[in-house]
Amino acid sequence: MTTIETPRSGKIGSGKVAPKYNRSGSSRGNFEMIAWLFMRLSGIVLVVLIFGHLFVNLLVGEGIHAIDFGFVAGKWADPFWQFWDLAMLWLAMLHGTNGVRTIINDYAEKDSTRFWLKMVLYAATLVIIILGTLVIFTFNPCPVVDGVQLPGGFCPAP
Repeated sequence: MTTIETPRSGKIGSGKVAPKYNRSGSSRGNFEMIAWLFMRLSGIVLVVLIFGHLFVNLLVGEGIHAIDFGFVAGKWADPFWQFWDLAMLWLAMLHGTNGVRTIINDYAEKDSTRFWLKMVLYAATLVIIILGTLVIFTFNPCPVVDGVQLPGGFCPAP
């Protein structure tokens, strides 16, 4: 009869995790459970936000042929669409960041590597969320530069 060793155990049949697979640090409480729940709930909300976005941009009116600078300017003139796109940006970034964080935790073996990869991930996420939020709320389709109104066409006369 052959005995099969318990996965990741130091001894046959011990059921304990071998020391090389233990991570340093204490228990993080419910964080991983909350992160798991966030992934499920944000995924459901993102499906609604994304399909709503695609429906309005691609199927309503002239469809894809209507999407240009003026279309975006008109859409972001309405606070409803600003908050819709903001929610989509924030949820997509936080959902993706949480997924990549999980991958880093699973595959980065050294604590220092795991730390620095997550720091780069969090910094990139923060920059994109801040810049995206600024673009959505400070977007001005009719800027005036040195008394000249740009870009023209759909902007009212000064």
